[in-house]
Amino acid sequence: MLSVQDQLKIIRRGATEVIDEKELAAQLEKSIKTGRPLRVKAGFDPTAPDLHLGHTVLLQKMKQFQDLGHEVIFLIGDFTGMIGDPTGKSETRKSLTHEEVKSNAKTYLDQVFKILDKSKTTVAYNSEWMNKFSSVDMIGLASRYTVARMLERDDFQKRMANHLPVSIHELMYPLIQGYDSVALKADVELGGTDQKFNLLVGRDMQRSYGVAPQTVITMPLLEGTDGVQKMSKSLGNSIGVLDPPREMFGKIMSISDELMWRYYELLSDITADELDSLKSQAKAGELNPKNAKVRLAEEIVSKYHTAQTSAASAMEFETVFKKKGLPDDIPEARTWGEDARWICKVLTEHSLTESTSAARRLIQAGAVTVNGQKISDKDLQLEGNQDHLIKVGKKRFLKITAN
Repeated sequence: MLSVQDQLKIIRRGATEVIDEKELAAQLEKSIKTGRPLRVKAGFDPTAPDLHLGHTVLLQKMKQFQDLGHEVIFLIGDFTGMIGDPTGKSETRKSLTHEEVKSNAKTYLDQVFKILDKSKTTVAYNSEWMNKFSSVDMIGLASRYTVARMLERDDFQKRMANHLPVSIHELMYPLIQGYDSVALKADVELGGTDQKFNLLVGRDMQRSYGVAPQTVITMPLLEGTDGVQKMSKSLGNSIGVLDPPREMFGKIMSISDELMWRYYELLSDITADELDSLKSQAKAGELNPKNAKVRLAEEIVSKYHTAQTSAASAMEFETVFKKKGLPDDIPEARTWGEDARWICKVLTEHSLTESTSAARRLIQAGAVTVNGQKISDKDLQLEGNQDHLIKVGKKRFLKITAN
């Protein structure tokens, strides 16, 4: 097993916050001395049947702990999923039925084990202990936390300030998530930065039940392909774990150079030293950022599909974008600079559409592709200083090249 400092270097990578790093160092030192691996937990509510790369940020960190020799617990929140996590929500979530949760949970594991080692992963469901709770047990759980503390969370404060309802069952969500850490005797819990309140409740609940408090590690929320908002299927900026190889490859190639390095840090398996080397080469002009992005896309597609499909996707992308499959007389234009530019404006300025209104209609009709990917967001902002291949209908093309 690696030394405490070597493990901390790996664990810190990409993390936003470690609460408390001194406690974690002590846990790691004890683990080395006793030979007992840490129990590392991350919970996922099966609110949808498929995962996107934003979800895999936590899975990547779990894999790092797994590679360090610790026990990883993938917790499926089939009980909490029926409540709905209020985190980041301006209104009460619609509660899922048991059947919906069960159906979604079935698809999770096939996707998860594309990253985690199945033979070294403990899978748990919080219904295992929560279904055994009596009404007396639930009242006892609620007695361990105050309303004042619960209402400190920003989500609830904002709703009340706007005279929006906060349902009683939503107050139970952090308590039950916290109790999961008690039931599992978690040494470490991972979560996104938006989960910090819930994760800290877990520490409080463990203390309340006489269990040593877990270390909390928060990971950043990964931006989607637009580079602005967090990755979300509903926002149309996500890259799905189940996306076809060609589509996945194209979406990764569409992200900005700046966002590429963030994807490398949070999603790639290359070492921190390798990543620093790539950044240095790019900064010195020795490495074209496009080539670094191709390497990233190939790695990610290989992870969720195969090396063969990754290579084929790379070849197809290069062929479509640079070589065959395009008219000989395709018009070319230089990019407009570093700032992002509204897709409808780009289409109109280069006579691909008669007006921005026409551009909107064509996008909504599915007649516009960018870099081989059909777009549906009429408000899409195209990154500046990027290569873009735009196609409108069957015969109108525009190739924009970076300065």
